[in-house]
Amino acid sequence: MHIIFINPQGNFDAADSHLTEHPDFGGQLVYVKELAMAMVEYGHQVDIVTRQIEDPGWPEFAAQIDYYPGYEKHLRILRLPCGGPQFLAKEHLWPYLDEFVGNLVEFYGNRLPEFATGHYADGGYCAALLKSLTGIGYTFTGHSLGAQKLDKLGMSIDNADDMEQRYCFSRRIEAERLAMSRAFRIVTSTSQERDEQYSHPLYKDAVDVQSTGQFSVVPPGVNLKIFNHQESEQDADTRKRLDAKLEERSGPWVIVSSRLDEKKNIIGVVKAYVESRILREQSSLAICIRGVDDPYAEIDKLSLSEQVVLRPILDTIVDAGIKDKVVFLNLQSQRELAATYRYFAQLRSVFALTAFYEPFGLAPIEAAACGLVCVATQNGGPSEIFEDGSGVLVDPYEPSDIARGLVEALANAPLLAEKGRRRVIETYTWTKTAEGYLSIIATGAGAVHARDEDMPELNAGGRIRDYLAGRV
Repeated sequence: MHIIFINPQGNFDAADSHLTEHPDFGGQLVYVKELAMAMVEYGHQVDIVTRQIEDPGWPEFAAQIDYYPGYEKHLRILRLPCGGPQFLAKEHLWPYLDEFVGNLVEFYGNRLPEFATGHYADGGYCAALLKSLTGIGYTFTGHSLGAQKLDKLGMSIDNADDMEQRYCFSRRIEAERLAMSRAFRIVTSTSQERDEQYSHPLYKDAVDVQSTGQFSVVPPGVNLKIFNHQESEQDADTRKRLDAKLEERSGPWVIVSSRLDEKKNIIGVVKAYVESRILREQSSLAICIRGVDDPYAEIDKLSLSEQVVLRPILDTIVDAGIKDKVVFLNLQSQRELAATYRYFAQLRSVFALTAFYEPFGLAPIEAAACGLVCVATQNGGPSEIFEDGSGVLVDPYEPSDIARGLVEALANAPLLAEKGRRRVIETYTWTKTAEGYLSIIATGAGAVHARDEDMPELNAGGRIRDYLAGRV
């Protein structure tokens, strides 16, 4: 079967360029790449369809067709032009997505794919538009939804215009409503994601979370070729570098590896560490930040949005007088990250993800696969991942509870590390994720998908205003 992944934002290449360095290059891209590769193992032809960028600042993404080594026969990265040659953040893609889909249809001509899967609001809208033009069915995977972001950012009647200008919520939410209502199936990572995110009032009448036929829960997985507890060729170099960086400090560590994004709440871990004498006595703190070796001296190398997140973290560390207990690690690849996890796992260390809300939680299961004990937010996917007690759940809004969870994890590290690793191997692999998707796609490809004549304007402005007014 010929299947396409529609993912206009960010981009893809063999080097995973810019991964985690920009908000559009986060875990969603890992999800799409790994799932596409796993589908290929079942004999399918797969294209990842994204945007062509001919911009000197982003030279990796100029070629129209690209490949991952070893997958050249069955998996393509297809980049299509829209909105000009320069890089555009996802919030600025909306006016050009019709052009993107038009170029997609033109590229395939009379050799259209058999099924599509749309990712995030922009990919979901494109999949809905493709269906209206060709009758090709699709699944929709939101990854995160605009309504929750709107709430978390505190959008109100008073700041609505500023928020709309920055985040384009009226277009995003209408695109999500359209993608949900016309999808053959909506794929969520957890039941909690389905029940909590898709039941938001802004999606009323577009989706019914009680409808068993509208949703499928398919957990993501881990690339066990990279994230595992077996040493690789990279480990010796990583150990040597870390020994020098850490000055051979013994004892366990608390590891944080997330994008510099306010919602990831890295500062929550730092505050917990500062406030807990036991944590400071029993462990050190390592924070992974891609792109800089010394954030105190090189913070200007980061984007302004990243600087806004990092400065309070640095200030908290300095004010508490714990610079000697904290190290920053500049990791450049997933393989280096996995080797780093294994290094710290040998020291009975703990991985912390304390995001205010995490739709799934790919990072902690990658860490668990390498032997780290996981402490994760209770809000979102991790509550289902670690419901069997293979990790420790905490309230991300309470530094004292984060500290409680970290202390508990450190005290039970050997047992929890083994339980966490087994949990991943038995439940969370990309092979299992691919099987879940392919079961849905096999049914969907055999169904008749009527073309939708009407494609409404992407403008949920009135709906959003009514919602905000009702909350006052």
